[in-house]
Amino acid sequence: MKYSLLFLFSIGLISPIFQSCKQASGDKKNAQVVAPTAIAVNVFVASSKNVANNIVSSGTLLANEQIEIHPEVSGRIIMLNIQEGRNVTKGTLLIKLYDGDLQAQYRKLLVQIQNAEKTEARTKQLLAKEAASQADYDLAITQLNAVKADLELVAAQIQKTEIRAAFNGRIGLKSVSQGAYISPTTVIASLQQIDPLKMDFSIPEKYSSQITENDKVTFEVDGFSEKFTGKIYAIEPGIDASTRTIKIRALVNNNAAKLYPGAFAKVSIDLKALNALMIPSQAIIPQTRGKQVVLVKNGKANFTKVETGVRNENQVQVTSGISEGDTVVITGLMFVKPDGMVKIAKVE
Repeated sequence: MKYSLLFLFSIGLISPIFQSCKQASGDKKNAQVVAPTAIAVNVFVASSKNVANNIVSSGTLLANEQIEIHPEVSGRIIMLNIQEGRNVTKGTLLIKLYDGDLQAQYRKLLVQIQNAEKTEARTKQLLAKEAASQADYDLAITQLNAVKADLELVAAQIQKTEIRAAFNGRIGLKSVSQGAYISPTTVIASLQQIDPLKMDFSIPEKYSSQITENDKVTFEVDGFSEKFTGKIYAIEPGIDASTRTIKIRALVNNNAAKLYPGAFAKVSIDLKALNALMIPSQAIIPQTRGKQVVLVKNGKANFTKVETGVRNENQVQVTSGISEGDTVVITGLMFVKPDGMVKIAKVE
């Protein structure tokens, strides 16, 4: 009985001590959970500055004037004055079609006009002597005018047998030979005016108010290390609803004949310098819908949606979402969580 009481007394002493140790151990674990480790990050303080503002677009070079040469009438080529790849001046005779039958009609009508003029003169004299009626004289005049009209018609048909250069330009590759019979559907060659050239390109509608006629543009073309220049001379009066862009046309000097119509051009248009809120490009986090950045506020990470504008080599403009002086996280973005603790390791 004595030993039993001693055993129970020992258990009574040990039990509170064990519970006290267990509680102390639990408190220590809870303390570790409550105090998470802050993520070390580098940050950038958003600030406004003047930045170069330019637009880059894709363009296409076009001939200033361009046509496919077709005959107006069918016929056989009796003269072919086309030298492929050579320049021609406006009005140069390029092709002559056979017109022997038309020339014969023309000469015949000349004789008929002479006879009609003599008839008109005699009838006029007879009318003055009252030997002919006014109706006889009117008939003579009508016949003379009809023959003259026929002569003009044949002259116009003869003119259609001649194909002349519509403007100063360069002849392309011909598709016919002398002696060939051609029709109005036949493409003989192309004629293009390549000095100056036109250049078409489009820009987003938000920049339309910053572009005016006579603005200078620069562009690059594959195969050339140099940059070329042009001047805007026409702007489409409406915006393309499907692309939300506006079409622009520039004129390009090409007196050295280096550039060709159809070439692709990388176009750059310098706009007025912009006072913009800039942050490093690596601070931007792309999202399925939009973009966001991480701000440091009261030692915590604050994920904020933003909209961006112009870019340069390593920075991007933020047009909405943050303010000047905000602290933006630029490193450790993979490890930062919303409202997670962060500590600033370096301000860049």
